Amino acid sequence: MASRATSRPATRRGAFTLIELLVVIAILAILIGILIPSLGSARQTSRSLLCLSNLRQLSLGWSMYADDSRDVMVPGRAPNLPGGAGNPENVYDIGNGQKFRPTWIARIGGYVGVYAFTDPSPEDGRQDFDNPVYVCPVTPEWRDERNGSYGYNFQFLGNSRVTADRYHNFPVPRSLIQDFSQTVMAADCLGTAAGYAAVERFAYDNDGREECAVGNEGFNLDPPRLTDRSDKTSTHRSAVDPRHMRRTNVVFLDTHARTIDPTELGYAAHGDGRFVDQTEGSLIPNNRYFSGRVSDKDPPDLPTGG
Repeated sequence: MASRATSRPATRRGAFTLIELLVVIAILAILIGILIPSLGSARQTSRSLLCLSNLRQLSLGWSMYADDSRDVMVPGRAPNLPGGAGNPENVYDIGNGQKFRPTWIARIGGYVGVYAFTDPSPEDGRQDFDNPVYVCPVTPEWRDERNGSYGYNFQFLGNSRVTADRYHNFPVPRSLIQDFSQTVMAADCLGTAAGYAAVERFAYDNDGREECAVGNEGFNLDPPRLTDRSDKTSTHRSAVDPRHMRRTNVVFLDTHARTIDPTELGYAAHGDGRFVDQTEGSLIPNNRYFSGRVSDKDPPDLPTGG
């Protein structure tokens, strides 16, 4: 009699139990919790590197400007001569057109073919930058040429403001710089909001003039230490902006750029974020990296009459 093959019932694949699903979900949540900060940090690092690239690229025009200007360093902003836009001496070529009283950054950018504006205005001193190289990627809305992302070491390198019919510190020959690698050219700038506690600061206003607003007069960067006799950006001082994971990007006169803690540059601030002008207790600002002399020099005194 032929033997009959025995058949086994097909193995049934069991579904996940509720506990197994919860374990999987918990593992995914942990992985996401680990990955999200890493992705955020990578994004911040990428923005910081792009910002450094912007500063390096623009800084190449600084020496070219001095070469073309009989060794005179570019001032923070072109002098404000009588007559406003009606005075042709207030209008300057910035590489792709004529501009009314351009700031330092537009003037040096033109030398490397990185133009600040698509259509420079010979009458307007408050244009928005069209070129993204002029704007820090962490603060993409800071596009106004006055309230910009990057501030210049204007007090030591070229301050063409006028008091008592005299320039504050202009013209300044490049030959005065003793060490280009240890002299700040420009950096991320907080503007005059640096003189306020963090909780007192207003949001950025592209066309505004509020001193407590971040970015106000951001094209000017005051050195760490001021005196009672020195100039400052406005009623309140400006300072670097630690916008890159509590550090700031800075470019030096030899065109090398790096990310650095503000205290390493000589700045001192209270715990509330307000930067000091002068020594206050244990807060001791120092101008070593701004003076051009690798020493803690006072900023130039304001001119006096007589």
